[in-house]
Amino acid sequence: MLNKLRRLGPPLLMLAPSLILVGVFVYGLIAANFATSFTDDHTAAQAVGREPAAFVWFTNYLDLLASEDFQHSLMNLVLYTVVFLAGTMIMGFLWAWMLDKPVKGEGLFRSVYLFPMAVSFVASGVVWRWLLNSNQGEQASGLNRLFQMVGLDALQNNWWNNVTFGIIAIAIPAIWQLSGYVMALFLAGFRGIPEELREAARVDGASEWKLYRYVLFPQLSPVALSALIIIGHMSLKAFDLIMSISKPANYQTKVPAVDMFVFKSSFDYANAAAVGSILLIIVALVIVPYLIRTHREEKR
Repeated sequence: MLNKLRRLGPPLLMLAPSLILVGVFVYGLIAANFATSFTDDHTAAQAVGREPAAFVWFTNYLDLLASEDFQHSLMNLVLYTVVFLAGTMIMGFLWAWMLDKPVKGEGLFRSVYLFPMAVSFVASGVVWRWLLNSNQGEQASGLNRLFQMVGLDALQNNWWNNVTFGIIAIAIPAIWQLSGYVMALFLAGFRGIPEELREAARVDGASEWKLYRYVLFPQLSPVALSALIIIGHMSLKAFDLIMSISKPANYQTKVPAVDMFVFKSSFDYANAAAVGSILLIIVALVIVPYLIRTHREEKR
């Protein structure tokens, strides 16, 4: 026992500060958030402690999930996630595939594709708010004005002001901003494939399509999975881009993260914590299977 303590003592002492900080400021705050979500802390007086708050357990969760407003937020989140994932994966892969071939000025193209990542979602959201302006006809501006100028008036629409599909319009700037990141992941995957595999496939008579279909694409599956996980969890937490283009009060672009902000702003800490817990559970359902799969592969 003493020998084991001497062996493990120094590493544990070295890790102790990080473990304590993570335990308090990550898992401790997560526990506090869940505890708040189980209370009836819905008013400013309760938030500052002037009135008592009682435990109501899962009542807040049941009320939220039964609410049509929150159901609309969840549906918006699903639409946003699906369009965002599909757009970034397709655009990022196509750009990487094109850059995998010898291209003049490749460095310039990489810089152009990656540049949107250097811009904050808030800054780009201000520009895209103007581009996605819903005014049409003589008052048209942004993309609607561009469509009008080139004779494509039929493409003019309400963009993010559409009640049912408005959130999809906000996925457009998100795709523009993150496709370069996915491109970088896929390009690194392409460049990480040994040249010997390509040459062996060509010697065996594989066409260019078969080379990609049976040799290169299977090698990219870990990269694709990583990109899906990273982009997927980013889309589930979407907030700043939506807030900079739309407003918290706009029903058509509400997502759970916006609901959480609205609840918190009105001192409804219990519902804000419940929404945060729901988002945490959704993200965990996406991330945990990936971590388990990665851990199993590392043990092989």
